[in-house]
Amino acid sequence: MRQITTVLLAMLLAPAATAETLYFSAIPDDDESRLVERFSAVADYLSDTLDVEVQYIPVKSYAAAVTAFANDQIQLGWFGGLSGVQARIAVPGSRAIAQGDEDETFVSYFIANTDTGLTLTDDFPDLAGRSFTFGAETSTSGRLMPEFWIREETGQAPADLFGSVGYSGDHGQTLRLVASGAYEVGALNYSVYDTAVAEGAPEAARTTIIWETPPYPDYNWTIRGDVDARFGDGFADRVQAALIGMDDPALLASFPRTRFIAADDALYQPIADTARALDLID
Repeated sequence: MRQITTVLLAMLLAPAATAETLYFSAIPDDDESRLVERFSAVADYLSDTLDVEVQYIPVKSYAAAVTAFANDQIQLGWFGGLSGVQARIAVPGSRAIAQGDEDETFVSYFIANTDTGLTLTDDFPDLAGRSFTFGAETSTSGRLMPEFWIREETGQAPADLFGSVGYSGDHGQTLRLVASGAYEVGALNYSVYDTAVAEGAPEAARTTIIWETPPYPDYNWTIRGDVDARFGDGFADRVQAALIGMDDPALLASFPRTRFIAADDALYQPIADTARALDLID
């Protein structure tokens, strides 16, 4: 009896086993302070819905998000089209599980400083000799698809078409650089620009949309293939259901998305094909 009591007492006094934590991150497509605010609330929602600890881990670059996924520092990522493809290549067995309703037909805007006199056109604008900035080098909406359409419409590489070419790092910075006149023209995610207009941002007043790309698939939630082994059978499907079931307007507006829908890897094959054509992936 004394031995049993001693064992029970030891069990009661022993520290509780540390539960597995699900870590996720997102490509830094906007200011870091806005991202922390956005995704901390998402972490709380997922923690409550999945009944596991969920933490958001900020990263400094698109490449860092993919590296964190590859190194198992995060198990879930909100990626762009290209970074999602890169993450899934880096971790065999991982898969895309959800996308925004808007991500089926995403577009990029080409914007210009109002002093250029450039205006909206259905045909690709004459930008020869202009200074131009992309967003991050591996951004789908800020570089990959804009460059694809520049080459498609002009038959020239950006370095040959423009007077100078830059990479701002994120969509918000692209808007600021074009608004300031540091670059005459830039390409960015349509939702970032539309949000700036809706919020009355002064940068939006000093820029104008001059062209819109044809639609393409973009952002996605991608999850590692080993999460079921850690969190239990069917966990990846539960995460997918939690994302699709996210219906809080405040959470959705922070992306901004109206809702999330199911996704799979096949949807992003056009992104992979384009990236290979531009020698961005093997």
